[in-house]
Amino acid sequence: MSITLTDSALAEEIRRLARERDAVILAHNYQRPEVQDIADHVGDSLALSRVAAKATASTIVFCGVHFMAETAKLLSPDKTVLLPDPDAGCSLADSITVEEVRAWKAQHPDAVVVAYVNTTAAVKAEADICCTSSNAADVVRSIPEDREILFLPDQFLGAHVKRVTGRSNLHVWSGECHVHAGIDGATLRERVEEDPEAELFIHPECGCATSALYLAGEGVVPAERVKVLSTGGMVEAARRSQARKVLVATEIGMLHQLRAARPGTVFEPVNDRASCRYMKMITLEKLLRSLRDGVTEITVPDDVAAKARTSVERMIAIGSPQRGGE
Repeated sequence: MSITLTDSALAEEIRRLARERDAVILAHNYQRPEVQDIADHVGDSLALSRVAAKATASTIVFCGVHFMAETAKLLSPDKTVLLPDPDAGCSLADSITVEEVRAWKAQHPDAVVVAYVNTTAAVKAEADICCTSSNAADVVRSIPEDREILFLPDQFLGAHVKRVTGRSNLHVWSGECHVHAGIDGATLRERVEEDPEAELFIHPECGCATSALYLAGEGVVPAERVKVLSTGGMVEAARRSQARKVLVATEIGMLHQLRAARPGTVFEPVNDRASCRYMKMITLEKLLRSLRDGVTEITVPDDVAAKARTSVERMIAIGSPQRGGE
């Protein structure tokens, strides 16, 4: 008969193995609460990659999805990067292929390609520069106004950037995150009508981002209570918030960090079904197995890594590093 360890016993064994393996455990904001709680660092993908690049540990265990572990490997090429579940993918990253990027570039040969960090290393290698949701507008503003821009792959983030920068020559790929796309404007309006005094934290990948700004413009919600933020930006805003309640439009795993950042405020999801099955694939048991057996090691071909690393480093050089990523 097999013996099942309790969460506390699992946590103790995970920490022991991490010390033994000289490993640092990183967890994205959308991970299961128990995985976030055991991690050495919790944050968005870019912030965690920066931690990975500076970490003294020889092994990085990335509790997130595949493109995030790849990005950590790009910035930490000499370290071992492990992803506890190799099937933890991303519907947004999957919404554009390398072949599609190349075909799009062929149609616009003089355009600058801006790739959201939520893409595979192979797609990043085809880009001129990457961006996060917090510095996407700054990245676009850094490009000469007479240059066409191909922005990929998220249509909602692209629309937001086009709106705030006023760039008419910015072309947007029609990809989306299936979770964020499901948080739509009708659902947001319904929640606002239920809680008219609440603040709104909206991720720019959400299908409701435009609706949130429309509600502010129409005076339905005071503009100062509508905040379009990256996940890292949400944590910072939560710490400063004086609101009694905040409605949050992003993946529900984010609530764990927001509630910890501001215990006196009620944080509720705009859509309580907005859960990413890929993010929830990683469990304490899989994390333990990853540390014990060294699975699954993430590698990126040298030629792809060199080009992708350049795009990521150009991104890091723009905007304020402390503002966070996706």
